Amino acid sequence: MEALTEGYGLIEGPVWVPGKGLMFSDVLGGGVFCLSESGDVEEVFQHRRGIGGMSLHQNDGLVVSGRNIAFKEFSGGETKVLLERNEAEGLVGFNDITTDKAGRVYAGGLGSSPVFEDGRAPQSENLYLIDLDGSIVKVAEDVRLTNGLGFSPNGRLLYHSDSIRRQVCFYEVNEDGSLGSKQVFVETEKGAPDGLVVSEDGAVWVALAAGGSGVAVYESTGTLREIIEIPHPMCTSVCFGGEDLKDLYIVSGSEGLEGEARGGVFRIRTTVSGLTVPLARVPV
Repeated sequence: MEALTEGYGLIEGPVWVPGKGLMFSDVLGGGVFCLSESGDVEEVFQHRRGIGGMSLHQNDGLVVSGRNIAFKEFSGGETKVLLERNEAEGLVGFNDITTDKAGRVYAGGLGSSPVFEDGRAPQSENLYLIDLDGSIVKVAEDVRLTNGLGFSPNGRLLYHSDSIRRQVCFYEVNEDGSLGSKQVFVETEKGAPDGLVVSEDGAVWVALAAGGSGVAVYESTGTLREIIEIPHPMCTSVCFGGEDLKDLYIVSGSEGLEGEARGGVFRIRTTVSGLTVPLARVPV
């Protein structure tokens, strides 16, 4: 395992950008950064704290989550809000996001968040879909702390981490993007499930925060295949990258380490390729 960089408060939202490298956000420190294949890190754009998820968009930019879901061009320009939070319904903001094969965006709502300092006890929220015409649909309810989202290889299942319940769940996906009823995939014994990705063989790779210190790899049946440990207690997310998508990037936060900016990026070579996450195609 290689330690590639550190010095961030809480790294989230890793996304592989072909030709550029690994992009990630610092939830606590703010900003989006790019780690090149040569190991150099540069700031892609400045942003307030709170970006928990990111997806590449076909218009040469990123869809990012935080207090809202927004589009940011790599070339700069005005941020375009795609989905605003509804404070009247108790929606604090959004966390992880992903895209399906059509380019629709799925986003998890936050009913509370220490990052946004709302001071409320955790309450249930929802999963939302931004459709290709820009319309917003609530596709699932009763989510306590939304985290990783990822599709099975055939696109018929959507996996989702609910960190407070320490569960990874899945939903059957309908043609119109709506979801079936929630079913429990696994319950984590060590650490809380955070970000996740799916590989070509159908395995689900789950970052374990809250002392999990690594990545749990589950077969599509839910059987634990292995745990990949990292030297940081707060493992926050994972992402496949590299030319053949066999490089697993693992990111972390500072919790449990000395200092306030110790979150880092690690890389390990795997024998299986990750799935390519489709570009977002929602109107911006």
